[in-house]
Amino acid sequence: MEFNYRYAGSTAVDSGARSTDMSFAPDTHREPTYFTGELHKQLEFREAISALHDVVVSDLRFKPKDKTAYKEWLATQEQVDWQQVAQNRSQVQAEITSTQRELNDLQTRFRNRMSSFYKARQKYFDYLYKKDRDAWFVLDPVITVHPDQVFFECFSQDESSYGRLGCNYEVFKNIGEFACGTTNIDYSDALYNEFQKIRRYKTTTFQIDPGGFDVETTGEDGYRECKIDLPDSWVRGFLQVSSAMTLPAVRFDLEPMDIHNLCFVLRRNRERHGPRSMRYKLNPGHPVRVVFEPWNIEVVCPRSIYKGDSQQEIRVWGRRRIHILERLIPVAKKFTVHLLGRGLPSFYVADLGDMNFTLGLSGWTANDWSKAGNFDLMAPRAKVDTLTKRRVFDALKQNWRETPQSLASRLNLDRKLVLGALGAYTQAGRAIYDLDQEVYRVRELSRDPLPMDKLRFANEREQQANQICDRGQVNVTSADTRMNGTVTVRGRVLRFTPELVIDRDERMIDARCSCNFFFQNKLHKGPCEHILALRIAHRKSQK
Repeated sequence: MEFNYRYAGSTAVDSGARSTDMSFAPDTHREPTYFTGELHKQLEFREAISALHDVVVSDLRFKPKDKTAYKEWLATQEQVDWQQVAQNRSQVQAEITSTQRELNDLQTRFRNRMSSFYKARQKYFDYLYKKDRDAWFVLDPVITVHPDQVFFECFSQDESSYGRLGCNYEVFKNIGEFACGTTNIDYSDALYNEFQKIRRYKTTTFQIDPGGFDVETTGEDGYRECKIDLPDSWVRGFLQVSSAMTLPAVRFDLEPMDIHNLCFVLRRNRERHGPRSMRYKLNPGHPVRVVFEPWNIEVVCPRSIYKGDSQQEIRVWGRRRIHILERLIPVAKKFTVHLLGRGLPSFYVADLGDMNFTLGLSGWTANDWSKAGNFDLMAPRAKVDTLTKRRVFDALKQNWRETPQSLASRLNLDRKLVLGALGAYTQAGRAIYDLDQEVYRVRELSRDPLPMDKLRFANEREQQANQICDRGQVNVTSADTRMNGTVTVRGRVLRFTPELVIDRDERMIDARCSCNFFFQNKLHKGPCEHILALRIAHRKSQK
């Protein structure tokens, strides 16, 4: 999937003894989005933006050792006649000593003559690294300016970790003019090193350059065109994260010292065999306990009391990715953990005062966001016409952020319809759910509509489910509504007996089936076609 970016110049950093000016060059192809401000919370911002960089460079995929060179060397050693080498060693050594003297003299004269060339070449390479970085960056980060905050989003290299840093305007002072919207910024690798120089005694100016949108024909030479072929998996992963955020989850708070203890156990131990999981043991009114397998080391969080309604145990994998949170421990007030279920994604939201950092982890490291998890299938599936969806999105864009209940009241619509419309725009990359403030936000992932046929959110299982319904092979046997508003639906699809639980927001919060797909994967890869067919049939019966 090809994305075209156009930058007015390049990101520039002007660092001095008392001040640092950071100017980001935005994509001029998109609607004007700009912001200027002076950092007020310097150290907190430095640690948070550095943790975001740790997400970008994270790649925990297995990399087998390349033994090709070693095997070639080993093959040559088998052909060597070591006895003959020993006999000729003394004679050859004398010749080598004589030749070495001559070579040293030649090298000294050569270096003296070439010194000016080496200096000029190094200066040229340094210039290329700073001014022409097309070979150094892979994906430009997404930055969004809203009336209440500026937030950054990024993905890890293995596409299993998602990072989002939200900065309220209290993080800045002397805020100038700004325009709300989403854009891609020209972000160099060297900029990370500049962030490490942020200090409290230095004034740091943060600017998404508004001058980048003063487009004039005579200034064409000042613009740089970039065409980046983004993998479909990167875009699809962004959309899956947005869908997973809207799903119901088990939620509890951890103290910063608890996160330190979890990371400490992982630093001190190295597993040689499975299972490689963390088991969260949650008992209402008691401290959260975490058991590390296979060593069965238990970490008790005495100041973190679980306030849920029922006792449960949730296992998560890919645990070493939480090391990304280590830099946030000194500046965080608390960490809120959102667990979707056993082997399902988890989210860690760090409360940094006027900032918040969200780390989204897929079920396990090899199970990246794009390929295995189809969490959009569990999102609200209310039937919403095009006009209503447009009304909801236009209303959301008026305030840029709002809760579904507020939108429903303002538009005089059923809350289920609003959630269905917001879910559709979330899956289209035009909105995002903010876990920290529990609101939906406008976030246009691209300036042009995403090619949903390529991203295939209506995947094969959903297509098969619709075909099963069209053939009339679904029988809804019961639909029991509980006091809390959840509905348990049971039925028979073909020769299988699926069952699902839908909450009052039309979200699928639990499901099971007797088919082989569910037996092997549970909900780790989304629901099977039989569960989806039962859900479609139940929705049609409600009309």
